[in-house]
Amino acid sequence: MEMTGVLLLLTNPRARLSRTEQKQHLFSSLGELLWYLSGTNDLDFIHYYVKRYKDESEDGVKVYGGYGPRFLNMDGRHNQVQNVIELLKSKRTSRRAVIQIFSAADIAKVHVEIPCTCTLQFLIRGERLHMFTYMRSNDAFFGLPHDIFAFTMLQEIIARTIGVEIGEYRHAVGSLHLYEDHKKQAEAYLDEGFQSRILMPQMPTGDPWRSIRVVRDAEFKVRNDQLVESNKLGIAPYWQDLVRLLQIFRYFKDGARKEIAQLAKAMASDVFKPYIKLKAENAKKRPAEEPKGQLRLPLG
Repeated sequence: MEMTGVLLLLTNPRARLSRTEQKQHLFSSLGELLWYLSGTNDLDFIHYYVKRYKDESEDGVKVYGGYGPRFLNMDGRHNQVQNVIELLKSKRTSRRAVIQIFSAADIAKVHVEIPCTCTLQFLIRGERLHMFTYMRSNDAFFGLPHDIFAFTMLQEIIARTIGVEIGEYRHAVGSLHLYEDHKKQAEAYLDEGFQSRILMPQMPTGDPWRSIRVVRDAEFKVRNDQLVESNKLGIAPYWQDLVRLLQIFRYFKDGARKEIAQLAKAMASDVFKPYIKLKAENAKKRPAEEPKGQLRLPLG
């Protein structure tokens, strides 16, 4: 099934989540966002969160189409995110604040997978940062929810960095499609009926990049079973909650239901609790994975 020339509008991009029994993409979406912000295209990193990425690697080590290097080190020399920030700080009316993800080189030879996203554009109008994404192709069931989450989070990060409020988000797709083997899952999702739009908490005001670096470092430690105490990281409760979500995902993979419940009590926001509850319920059904290290995670 395919629709062409689709345009989606989010008037409030913080409503990037939905509460549903069928699709719980919060944890994998957060992992994918941090993969982008790490500037790497390492398969091991993203495979921990999204198993199907192994099919997009040509050598079992890197993901050619990974967005991180294209965001932060395009052609080995352009930090496109920083360039957009500096441009909009110096000229708020600029129409040039574009991040290019798709490259001419992507179709010069055959690759297992190439970026689905072509460009991200940012416009400040009325002291609000609006964002326009163009996708050449988008998987409606798996890819779309992850893309909306990551890109609207980037929109909010850039808005906070510049010192403006987040505006509208528009998502244009050349080919929005649903694969036949996902049809039953999609129908089950739709059969649930209305899914409420859930607002994530507002990102704290001020430059977010120190906090992002702290969360990125914590993510590495959590993924590798190293010690992390989220309440001692020197970051705002908003960012601490993101670290706790990473810890909860680790415990889910370990089948540690009790520890997930304890971390749920430490969350500053109630928004994430339904997602955490489902992870706790499913943890006992999942065989525990072998831990990579010797340290267990404290419940901070």
